[in-house]
Amino acid sequence: MSRIGRLPVEIPKDVTVTVNGNIVTVKGPKGSLTKEFHKDITIEQEDNKIIVKRPSDDNFHKALHGLTRSLINNMIIGVTQGFQKGLDIKGVGYRAQKQGKKLIMNLGYSHPVEFEEPEGITIEVPAPNKVIVKGCDKQAVGECAAKIRSKRVPSAYLSNNDIKGIKYENEIVRTKVGKAGAK
Repeated sequence: MSRIGRLPVEIPKDVTVTVNGNIVTVKGPKGSLTKEFHKDITIEQEDNKIIVKRPSDDNFHKALHGLTRSLINNMIIGVTQGFQKGLDIKGVGYRAQKQGKKLIMNLGYSHPVEFEEPEGITIEVPAPNKVIVKGCDKQAVGECAAKIRSKRVPSAYLSNNDIKGIKYENEIVRTKVGKAGAK
């Protein structure tokens, strides 16, 4: 048995879960999420627990077993606590600001870069060089943060003190050695 897949998922008191075949709907204080899972995996709700079962010990089913359980657990965590990703903006003159539902960033280009806030995601700018992406869907939060980061990826050829660009909060940018002088 999968170590992750065999563990039941606890349902908190303020969360309602509806299992309809392979479609799971989770509603909680932070929102509602619906996801359709693979038809081979069996999802059952017993009391305050969700149990995920697989039909065989095939490697494909083993992988789906743990994945399905983790996704359901993330849905429950998302509607109760939510997920967030922090981004740091480093560079001279690099900054971000929020105008309505738009994130406007000055990233060294000749024009400001605008980023529209997606559905179900909130973007906060507590400081000009800090952006926080929040939401109840873990995948959507990560994807939105990655799209913002892609507007100006940190350079790997500058020293750690001179790194310019947008990086994740706890990201360590590995620097590369520059080109050696010609002889």
